[in-house]
Amino acid sequence: MTYLSQIEALLFVAGEEGLSLRHLASMLSLTPTALQQQLEKLSQKYEKDQHSSLCLIETANTYRLVTKEGFAELLRAYAKTPMNQSLSRASLEVLSIVAYKQPITRIEIDDIRGVNSSGALSKLLAFDLIREAGKKDVVGRPHLYATTDYFLDYMGINHLDELIEVSAVEPADEEIALFRTQD
Repeated sequence: MTYLSQIEALLFVAGEEGLSLRHLASMLSLTPTALQQQLEKLSQKYEKDQHSSLCLIETANTYRLVTKEGFAELLRAYAKTPMNQSLSRASLEVLSIVAYKQPITRIEIDDIRGVNSSGALSKLLAFDLIREAGKKDVVGRPHLYATTDYFLDYMGINHLDELIEVSAVEPADEEIALFRTQD
């Protein structure tokens, strides 16, 4: 694995929040100067590659992978597409967590799943299955997420209390962690 591929993988998983220079350097055991050189190489690679839709951006020492401007119209059209496709497993996991634990923050969802849920949350917001339901009264004031009326229609139910009780279903071993209670 090269540093470029490791940086790319980390930034991909970090999603829209990106990673700070300090965090990336720590994860890769690189000095900030060496990391900046690698980030510059990655940025140049994306700029030169006409077959890639990605570019690297930096804001306040936080780096993110984003799509190139030329793809904006295509992505806007995609975002407006009616939901005629099935949801990914990750999106279904996040939707289930929001449905049963709402209102809930992204960090709380990430803690339950063990991975970053930003992408799935964005997709669920775009499909109007979840909504921002205020902010949690803690440091940082993170967004709270809850389901929408469209979610009820999508699930074919009239009220949240019609959801199957979690205790009524015997989850597979890998699914048990999804609904564990938080301390």
